[in-house]
Amino acid sequence: MSPQDTLTAPVESRISDREFDAVRRLVYENFGISLSSQKKTLVVGRLQKVLRLRGFSTFGDYLHWVQEDPTGEALSELADRISTNHTYFNREHEHFDHFAGTVLPEAIKRRTAAGDPELRVWCAGCSTGEEPYTLMMLMVEALAGAGARLKPVLLATDISMKALQKAQAAVYPQEAVSKLPPALKNRYLIKQPGGLFRVGDPIRTQVHFRRHNLMNRVFRFRSPFDAIFCRNVMIYFDNPTRAKLVEKFADNTVPGGYLFIGHSETINRDGGQYRYVLPACYRKPL
Repeated sequence: MSPQDTLTAPVESRISDREFDAVRRLVYENFGISLSSQKKTLVVGRLQKVLRLRGFSTFGDYLHWVQEDPTGEALSELADRISTNHTYFNREHEHFDHFAGTVLPEAIKRRTAAGDPELRVWCAGCSTGEEPYTLMMLMVEALAGAGARLKPVLLATDISMKALQKAQAAVYPQEAVSKLPPALKNRYLIKQPGGLFRVGDPIRTQVHFRRHNLMNRVFRFRSPFDAIFCRNVMIYFDNPTRAKLVEKFADNTVPGGYLFIGHSETINRDGGQYRYVLPACYRKPL
């Protein structure tokens, strides 16, 4: 089949209950993504383009290919298509305001007093990079303002290689950067032809992108984080999966550190590993 044939080949518009159950099982067992039966139409709509691009006319043939792919990339692409989120710089600015105004000053003071060399933040489910780059800008600003000699370390992870590649390219359209405060935009972004903006190297090179599956049994990091951002990721998880993930986050948060989640997400706000601070923001007790 030629590339032109692939793009114009008719694609099946319906998925059987058995095939949909196979999709649900694949993404749940591998990525913790829980799909209700009400998501069937959404799944069909998002996967039809994949079938067309990959040259499959039926969901059955496509699923067989996903299951037999030894690289795991087909499975990653499947999960990516189902869980794609819209994001932009400084999204839900209240979180970034609290991060800059409270979390960073506390962490800088704590790390400096302990003689630690690093200020550590993890962006889990970083998508195409807008969130971690915003965080790094604020980290650099806070460290400069405090005259601290800590090294800003920001780990940004996602299951999607496609998203990570875009994040590492660090080039964004105007609409993605429009909510960024002008001072940060002027200081850290470089205008490109075609109305695009590129994140400058002082910020871009300090964000470490890595593919990471939040369903890994153990998170192997060399030391815990002062703040973890996992926003609009757990909406895809059921309650048991969410609870296990929060436990792993807590194990990798310093006492007094913070967890930020999406505004449509909830965790145990008082009796668990974190205590409620403000909407979608929690703190691990000292």
